[in-house]
Amino acid sequence: MSEEWADSNTLTKAQIAQQLSDTFGFNKRESKDLVEQFYEEISDVLVSGEQIKLSGFGNFELRDKASRPGRNPRTGEDVPISARRVVTFKPGQKLRAQIDSFDGSN
Repeated sequence: MSEEWADSNTLTKAQIAQQLSDTFGFNKRESKDLVEQFYEEISDVLVSGEQIKLSGFGNFELRDKASRPGRNPRTGEDVPISARRVVTFKPGQKLRAQIDSFDGSN
């Protein structure tokens, strides 16, 4: 992780584009376009109902959730939660191993 990201809890698309620019010498427009295209490709594949498997990183999967009863926390009123499709992420073995070995003391 770059030093400028050390104080942040969130990695943004702009930061990814900047890292691509710094690492590979792309100009900022090319880096931004590359990141946008990658996100668009992932979105398109998921919308079409397919899974995404990124070797060494993890899998994005679609799951259908059934409708269920819920409750409005403010009013306590029972509110039905409709069935929906959600995207889940399951980290791969390499990513899990990296996370498990990270002790947080950089």
